[in-house]
Amino acid sequence: MSYGSGNSGDYKKLKGQMIQVTDTDPIVYSGAWATGGALNYAREELSGAGTQTAAIAAAGQVPSDTSPRSRTETEIYNGTAWTEVNDVNNGRSIIGCGGTSTSSIIAGGYDQDSPAGFRDETESWNGTSWTEITEINTARYGMAGAGTSNTALIFFGGASDAARDLTESWNGSSWTEVNELNNAKREIGGGGIETSALAFGGRDPSGPSVLAHAETWNGTSWTEVNNLNTARYYLAGGAPGNSDGIAFGGQTPSHVANTETWDGTSWTEVADLSQTANALGSANRSPSTLALAFGGIGGGSGVTSQTEEWSFPSAPVVQEGQLWIKTATGTNSVMKGYAAQGTGAWATGGNLNQARSQGGNNASGGSASIGLVSGGNKYSPGISYNNTEQYNGTSWTEVNELNSTRGYSTGAGTLTAALVVSGTMAPSPGPAGPRANVESFDGTNWTEVNDVNVGRTQGAGAGTQTAAIFVGGEGGSPWNDYKDATELWDGSSWTEVSDLNDGRTLLGGGGLSTSAIVAGGHPGSGNTANTETWDGTSWTEVSNLNTSREGPNVAANSNTAALAFGGRLGPPGNTAVTESWNGTSWTEVADLSNARYNGTSAGSSTSAWLAGGSPGTPNATEEWTVPFVTKTIGTD
Repeated sequence: MSYGSGNSGDYKKLKGQMIQVTDTDPIVYSGAWATGGALNYAREELSGAGTQTAAIAAAGQVPSDTSPRSRTETEIYNGTAWTEVNDVNNGRSIIGCGGTSTSSIIAGGYDQDSPAGFRDETESWNGTSWTEITEINTARYGMAGAGTSNTALIFFGGASDAARDLTESWNGSSWTEVNELNNAKREIGGGGIETSALAFGGRDPSGPSVLAHAETWNGTSWTEVNNLNTARYYLAGGAPGNSDGIAFGGQTPSHVANTETWDGTSWTEVADLSQTANALGSANRSPSTLALAFGGIGGGSGVTSQTEEWSFPSAPVVQEGQLWIKTATGTNSVMKGYAAQGTGAWATGGNLNQARSQGGNNASGGSASIGLVSGGNKYSPGISYNNTEQYNGTSWTEVNELNSTRGYSTGAGTLTAALVVSGTMAPSPGPAGPRANVESFDGTNWTEVNDVNVGRTQGAGAGTQTAAIFVGGEGGSPWNDYKDATELWDGSSWTEVSDLNDGRTLLGGGGLSTSAIVAGGHPGSGNTANTETWDGTSWTEVSNLNTSREGPNVAANSNTAALAFGGRLGPPGNTAVTESWNGTSWTEVADLSNARYNGTSAGSSTSAWLAGGSPGTPNATEEWTVPFVTKTIGTD
């Protein structure tokens, strides 16, 4: 989260609180897709512009058993239903489009019925009909568009014999080449207006590489910004400008349903489309709170007419013991803030299909309503699993299996973009010894990627699919070498960095590759309460847990706010104790319903889940939430 300007000293009378000044209310998004009115004509590779309640869908293509393949149909959406209107003059697909439902431009594209292939034709929509106007300078397909009307737009990216990174600006009468994208790409997503736009995803025109690149446009030039969490092409989305936006669907090369939102700094994975889809259309001026998806290739159902509408309600984000302040505007001296109400509680969630312990997932951020478990063990008899389950906040669903059976593993990422790292087979140490291999999940399939440098089991992990940390664990020969190794993942390889201060196994961890926390564990004898925080460069020992334990779970989205829960005390047995970390100290909060250790978890200090664990490898899931209250504070 980014913070605005301000001086916390202005609020020094609010003693005993941590004050963080923001320009806007800090919020967490929980959006969802709902079914909208279906297109009258199902098609893929269509273009779109406008908003959720006033959109246009134009052209596209249909399967090869229909003639012509390249379509001319145009439809207008009013927030409820699509209405057919006058056709475009030149049928084609993968067209750039920008503007509104009453004033827009389409340009370029690919004609499936012509040997000419990619096109340069440009047409203008006035709310009633399409008119052919001056052609775009370079014929190409797979580009994106942004603009406010049919007289003020930019089109960017695409593929042709020579043009892959081009940006062209339209002023109502002519096209002008302006500054190029930093990364050539085709079949990209994007949106915005002519002076403030966002480009994301796509595919390298000269090869098979699928891209996660994102760039912002300021009216003059493009700037590379943080990548999408999931690289993909044939995706859709939109943006009202360069500081807000949404991306969804696409191909990795498998079809995906992933939705991500852009806040001007980073991308966040949120709720998926109801079905996997690529080559779909969208309203390209959609903000992160309201979007429209239509057409495309949907899951295994082929070309679809389905429309989905995205709504994105918000709730305040706070951490225990923090107060969030927004400065007043004008002459009004009243400040708004959000604060935690109570200390949180655990509630029963849906049961795993396969009872297990030590399955691999420790996601950055996350919530009580989404999750992923992969692999894991059953202790009696000693069995390791390769099955994977996804959680939607109510129930677990089995999806495609890991390539390698393993337990005692760790992980990182989200429901549809995850890693599972290292581990071994039960019974420990297992016939395969400590695994070094790593697998990456795209929401559908697991793919083996580069190994960690130090194979081990029962370590801790955190971060995302493309930026993760793996620390601690057990390996060696004999099987009692407690590791202090730390490795960072950049999306393609692992790099050894600064070691833990105290090597150990069975530790809990969470956060990001640049801001993480680990707590508890087994250092060689007994257990430990030791806690260390990671700042992206080194580990620092901080205040210990109140309850020493091994095998706890830790949920966190940074090193300043975390939740530690469960674990094994040793001869006295297991614990249900939950502790909350505020960046300085641990505080005991509400216990788990069931004492256990070595479960699988994800989330943050205010919204988390725990599934499975030992003893008895239960299948129970528990969900942690902290309620919120809104405060109005006067400067007096």
